[in-house]
Amino acid sequence: MQDRRPPFSLTRRQLLAAAPLAAALPLLATQPAIAAGSFPEPGSFPPRDALMTYDDVVQALSSIQKTSKGAVQVHTLSGLGISPGLSEAGRELYVATVGTGPTSVWLQGRIHGNEPYGPDTLLAILKAAGSSGSPLWKAVRENLTLHVIPMYNPDGSELYIRHTVLQDGSERRIDLNRDWSPTGFAAKESLAWYTYWTQVKPDVGLDIHHQGLKYDDSDEPITMSLGISLAPSGPTLPGILGGEYDISTRRLQGHVYDALQQYGYINIDRYSVGSYEIDIKGGVASAVMLGLDYNGLNPTGHSHPMVFFETYGGSIGQKSRGKAIKQNVQGVEALLAGLADGSIWNTDPMIWHNIPHVDYTGYFTDSGAVGGWPTQPPVV
Repeated sequence: MQDRRPPFSLTRRQLLAAAPLAAALPLLATQPAIAAGSFPEPGSFPPRDALMTYDDVVQALSSIQKTSKGAVQVHTLSGLGISPGLSEAGRELYVATVGTGPTSVWLQGRIHGNEPYGPDTLLAILKAAGSSGSPLWKAVRENLTLHVIPMYNPDGSELYIRHTVLQDGSERRIDLNRDWSPTGFAAKESLAWYTYWTQVKPDVGLDIHHQGLKYDDSDEPITMSLGISLAPSGPTLPGILGGEYDISTRRLQGHVYDALQQYGYINIDRYSVGSYEIDIKGGVASAVMLGLDYNGLNPTGHSHPMVFFETYGGSIGQKSRGKAIKQNVQGVEALLAGLADGSIWNTDPMIWHNIPHVDYTGYFTDSGAVGGWPTQPPVV
């Protein structure tokens, strides 16, 4: 395969911070000191008084629904008749919908409770989608139907931990982003959201995360990483629907990357774990692309492309908070604009290969690191 990558590599510090690989994903919230850059220093711990609580999210949803004059509809899964409809600790699970268009878009945040700013991002999107009279948001409402989940994991969010905690006496911690699998669904939240997903049958999805700090060649912080949970050109994605999602996921992320280049404070790369692309079948984004049928709830094997954002820094300080949220909002706006007018599907999928990234040596999978990259040339 022709190497279309720019001359780019991350610093030795970033690669060392990601090891050992077997423990990399759970440890991405650890925070080294940040170099001088576009974002202020984040500090060692997030300012808890700046984080949205579960009650804050519920109150904000109610306010947005009211000010939207009915454009935004807020639901609980239990109110929609879904069982189980509550979290492990008995909290209601909230989703808001807006728009009347034929394309359904699934937007979720804070599946990991210690990755805090998905709610801020998605509530800002929801407020604009429900009330703004701008051409962008009119087009979004007319062409798309948004299903917005600001706080997927309310229990973990309240505890400020990655997981949810089972209430069956075991107190076992479950990573909800690894619980959509044929042998998974240990947590009530997973089955509740999966059931809703099978009813909605979205056309495209986005998941908002945080990661640990990392740096580019100039020792500047990477402020956002764009990710695809099943690696393009990897062992899995090219074989799904003849490579359809290999192309469409790269177009989704390539469109976002191009749109965000106008903002000088945003520094983007492709998500990785050390020098490895990820190819994880147990994640939610992977499960929807694989068309997971659990317990007969998805008998037709409905599937769709889904991508994720990884915002810089797990423990973002107060001074960085506004910019971190702002870049996410701008990324989601770009994604929705491209979906609303269809331009996203004309994006060159090869842009993905020009996004700065490390020199990969293999894939990080559910069973660990696998050498050899790429598995095959890009599907075009």
